[in-house]
Amino acid sequence: MLLLGEPMPDDLPAGMALDGQNLLTDIPAGLPSDLLLRRPDIMEAEQNLLAANANIGAARAVFFPSISLTGSFGTLSPSLGGLFKPGSAAWSFAPTITLPIFEGGQNLANLDLANIQKKIEIANYEKAIQPAFRDVADGLAARGTYDQQIAALERDTAAQQRRLDLSTLRYKQGVDSYLGVLTAQQDLYSMQQTLITARMQRLANLVSLYQALGGGWIERTGDQPRAADAG
Repeated sequence: MLLLGEPMPDDLPAGMALDGQNLLTDIPAGLPSDLLLRRPDIMEAEQNLLAANANIGAARAVFFPSISLTGSFGTLSPSLGGLFKPGSAAWSFAPTITLPIFEGGQNLANLDLANIQKKIEIANYEKAIQPAFRDVADGLAARGTYDQQIAALERDTAAQQRRLDLSTLRYKQGVDSYLGVLTAQQDLYSMQQTLITARMQRLANLVSLYQALGGGWIERTGDQPRAADAG
């Protein structure tokens, strides 16, 4: 009423629960890794390579893993998880140097990997790629954790609601005191708050994934999925 400066309309729709508003589109399965090519840090690294007279297509073929980022239900795919050594954040993707990277200059395909990594342009390109894949992997791993947590909290909330209903019935039948109802109400409200917090954290995780993926997977609501490098 204060915001509107007038009484509230009588025909306002009923409020919706946080989990029923569809604020963000969920992550689909089979997202390609080339979505990450739209990230500003990778775009900057590729422009620096271009400035050094590099063949971007060859550089991508050598250093950029072409994999599926998401598996079933939009969770972390095995191929993405396999890019990192088990139990650590170390990058395990080893590029196979079979293509000339720089045009009109030295053919880096004839050099061993140790010498190629000394080239600052290549080092910076790898440095941009690795955190990009790590951001997505961490976000997708967290997403699966939030889904499991929310499912468990929903079951606990339903159990607390049942407990409150039974406590209220016992009070009305004179079997129990009102203290039991108050205790059940307090426990139910506490569980509901925990569930709301988990749902908000899941939404924040989706926003972070949207950013990590270079701006999501659909340009705007209503568009069809398209290639990551589409204009």
